[in-house]
This record gives sequence, C-alpha cells and structure tokens, in this order.
Amino acid sequence: MDGNLGTTNLLLGVMAAVSVLEALLVLGVGIAAFVAYRRVMTLVEGLETRQVAPAMARVNAILDDVKSVSATVKEETEWVDRAIRTTLDRVDDTADRVRSNVRAKTRWIVGAIRGLRVVIEGVLQSSPRHQQPPAGAAGPVM
Repeated sequence: MDGNLGTTNLLLGVMAAVSVLEALLVLGVGIAAFVAYRRVMTLVEGLETRQVAPAMARVNAILDDVKSVSATVKEETEWVDRAIRTTLDRVDDTADRVRSNVRAKTRWIVGAIRGLRVVIEGVLQSSPRHQQPPAGAAGPVM
C-alpha cells in the first residue's frame, strides 16, 4: 500500500498545484476584466463629455427653438382665426343692413306694383260683365 499511497499523494499534489494555478488564472482574469471595465468606462465618460453632452445641448436648443416657433405659430393662428371671425361677423352685419335698407327703400315700389296688378286684374275681370249680350241672345232671366 505504500506504493499506491505515494502515487496518490503525487496525484493530490499535482491536483493541488493545478487548483492553485486555476485560482491564480481566475484571479488574473478577474483583474484583467476589472481593468478593461475601468478603461471602457473612462472611454465612455470621455465620449459622453466630448460627443454626447454637446449633442444633447444642441438638441435641447433645437427643441427650445421648436417650442418657441410652435408657440408663435399658435398665437398667430389664433389671431388670424379671430380676424377672420370678426371679418365674417362684419360682412354678415353689413349684408343684413344692406338687405334691410333695400327692403325699406323698395317696399313702396313693391306695394305700388301689387296695387297696380290688383287694379289691372279688376279691370280685366270686370270688362266681360259689362259687355252687351249679342243681338240674338235672350236677356237676363228674372
């Protein structure tokens, strides 16, 4: 059993050495990953400072301009709408005034024409009644 125990001890030693090497390798990979992470974060912060922050400032300025322009357009649209409504109200009022003035000034003419029509109709309807009956016809029956 002594021979087998030496081989076992040797294999256990090799396994222990390999485990130590694996632990050192995992520790080295962890340190390398941490260093890479720090470099990437430094690079990202630099990009953010140099590129993203100025771009965001420009985008915010553009958005402020768009907000200002849209507010101005809204105000102008409301002003034009009010002006159009006021103009239409004035046109309607003027049309009503013209209509009432024309009616007031032409009312006597319309009345005179209607009266003249009634007179003409009366004359035309009364003319056949006063005519003499023809010579051979009998007179009115009483």
